[in-house]
Amino acid sequence: MRGVALSWPAAFFVAVSFVIVGIGGAYVFLPRPTPFADTAAAPAVSPPAVASEPLSDVAITLSEEAVKRAGVIAARVTFSEMTGSIRLSGTVEPNGYRQVVVAPLVSGRVTRVAVMLGDRVEPNAPLVEIYSPELAEVQTRFLSMRAEFQAVEQEIARTDRLVEIGAASQQELERIHAEHVRHRTEVESTRARLQLLGMTPQQIEEMTSAGQVAATTTIASPIAGVVTARAVNPGTSVDASTPLVTVVDLSTVWVVGDVYERDLSMVSVGSQAEVTTGAFPDAKISGKVAYIDPQVRSETRTARVRVEIPNPRQQLRLGMYADVTVTTPGTNTHSILIPRSAVQNVGDRTVVYLADPQAPGRFIEREVRLGEPSGDQVVVVSGLQRDDQIVSVGSFALRAERERLGLRAAP
Repeated sequence: MRGVALSWPAAFFVAVSFVIVGIGGAYVFLPRPTPFADTAAAPAVSPPAVASEPLSDVAITLSEEAVKRAGVIAARVTFSEMTGSIRLSGTVEPNGYRQVVVAPLVSGRVTRVAVMLGDRVEPNAPLVEIYSPELAEVQTRFLSMRAEFQAVEQEIARTDRLVEIGAASQQELERIHAEHVRHRTEVESTRARLQLLGMTPQQIEEMTSAGQVAATTTIASPIAGVVTARAVNPGTSVDASTPLVTVVDLSTVWVVGDVYERDLSMVSVGSQAEVTTGAFPDAKISGKVAYIDPQVRSETRTARVRVEIPNPRQQLRLGMYADVTVTTPGTNTHSILIPRSAVQNVGDRTVVYLADPQAPGRFIEREVRLGEPSGDQVVVVSGLQRDDQIVSVGSFALRAERERLGLRAAP
């Protein structure tokens, strides 16, 4: 067989033709890729979620012997009136209206301090003694002015008699009366100064001679209370603005907390409050909201709330942390409460068991929706009625029996 020789242009044309025919055949006969063929790049679309339907009631029947063996106890649900409240964290502070910072009325030097920190004092109990040259100077001036006033009074009496017999003129009598008024004014002014320096009217009247001038004054407590601060010691120089001792009446105290801006509408002055502390967790002290700060702090968006509470035994110490529960008006609700031991879980649902009063030994498993816990009980939002009898003890045995019988598959 003789071969056929082709020129190079013809050979090139034939090769290109074969390539074109191959590409066309692949395009026609091979399967074409569909959109989102790359499963890694295409997002998986899940079917729309179906809302879970409530579980239907299931009846479980036990013999009398089985009920006794399981220790099943049924009781009526508790119907309670729940009161809305707001919980705050607070700090025990002194009652600002019953706290006194005692300061001296005179300048001088402290010679004696009669109290220690923590001492209980009564009204008018001595606190601090101060040696004051200022006080001695004013007393001496008072004695001098009073003596001059008494001398002018005697001169008026003599001049009156002289005027009657014509031995003195009316002008002289008027001059003496003017002196009398001036001296009386100076005496009363000095008397008031002595009272401002701490002397009583009785002490001033009893002072008749220079030998009775006393340069030492005693600062007394104005109220009954406890000494919480002592700022001076013997030898300290003081003036009228120097704090000496702080006395606090602790029969009532303040608990100050912060309430968020969003909750301010639910708190008002006069709202009932209940305070507990970590030191006395079983003691619940009742009080009232006495003050709400008109300012909201920009950094925390809270306002200070003050609750005044009694402290008769003075167990609450200043600076203690306290939990405050403020009752919010207009939020009372009627709720059903059940023991936590009565609740069982079926998958992601919660169920309880009701005793059938018409058929002893027959129990109904019912799904319920729960709210907030309250101690060892929990609020039932839906699923129960007021007169239902619920299994409070032995509910686990009923659940196990229902599972054994295969009456319900877990959702």
